[in-house]
Amino acid sequence: MRLRDNPTVEVSRVLNCSPEQAWEFVTDIALPTIVDGELERAEWLDGATGVAEGARFRGYNSNEQLGQWTTDSVVVEVEDGRRWVWAVGPEGAAPWATWGFEVDPSRQGAIVRQWARVGDGASPFAAVVAAQPEKEGRIVDYRLGVWRAGMEANLDELVRRTA
Repeated sequence: MRLRDNPTVEVSRVLNCSPEQAWEFVTDIALPTIVDGELERAEWLDGATGVAEGARFRGYNSNEQLGQWTTDSVVVEVEDGRRWVWAVGPEGAAPWATWGFEVDPSRQGAIVRQWARVGDGASPFAAVVAAQPEKEGRIVDYRLGVWRAGMEANLDELVRRTA
């Protein structure tokens, strides 16, 4: 697996709730702070109060390998009630990563997907890979596994809330 291929991770769950309720859940930027994962705190920036194109937010993260760091994100796409996407990294530069949530109706309630794609930006992750190019595949696989575990925890929390 190579960074240049912009690998993607996606996780989905069926929730026992309306798509409208699922949308409320996935537009709460604090959702990942409730479960075990890297994101410890999130806050809207510049007076933003919710998901809207151009809205920015900051995430405060931590893990054993990387220590503590912050990321700034901007909402780059919103299809109200259905999909929202945010780009991570310095404004005006190629994104470090792009993340999103999607909600679709189903017979059981709502299908929720969370996904993330590695970006082309000069991220700290890209720097780690550049410093150890012979380990690129293992580094990328490990990092995507961390992302997947966090997404699964997020969506499992939503399943628990709607059970």
